[in-house]
Amino acid sequence: MSHMSNAAEAMAAVTRTITDDQLANKTPCTEYDVRALVNHLLFWGPSLAGGGRKESVPQPAAAESDVDLAGADWGGRLLALLDDITSSWAPPSAWEGETSMGTPQTLPATVMGDMIVGELAMHGWDLAVATGQRLELPADLLAHLHDTMFTGVEQGRQMGMYGPEVAVPADAPTLDRILGLTGRDPAWA
Repeated sequence: MSHMSNAAEAMAAVTRTITDDQLANKTPCTEYDVRALVNHLLFWGPSLAGGGRKESVPQPAAAESDVDLAGADWGGRLLALLDDITSSWAPPSAWEGETSMGTPQTLPATVMGDMIVGELAMHGWDLAVATGQRLELPADLLAHLHDTMFTGVEQGRQMGMYGPEVAVPADAPTLDRILGLTGRDPAWA
């Protein structure tokens, strides 16, 4: 399995057990409860998949906060979207050249793909801890995330993807160090 499919499957496993009565739960992403985070994923997900296909996917005219996509069958739609993201990034050609998320700015496809892997893993963790679950990520994915996030964290902070670093002991588990780097407190509850 690829890192993209492993990250997507980890988020899918969490998604399958979230119940509608947990949609109002707070998440470690302070601007999102579970519903708003699902909405965020449904809003941006088509662009993430389009990046793998080198297709420009137009965003809805309304702002993300003005569109409630987490309505009926949100879970089924999120699972289908995770499948679409995984399949769009499966061919080796998806990782070649430049791509974008539906904006005029492009990035090397490897950078964009690794950013998406990180987003799926981090938001998967956000959903997991917000709903009393544990996110299971394979060791090779954690090692990859560690390497790619440590090299791209400042760019991610400039883009507003990550908050200020949370201090985590140097000997903490890899996932905890990644979480701290992205501005998340591994002990959040």
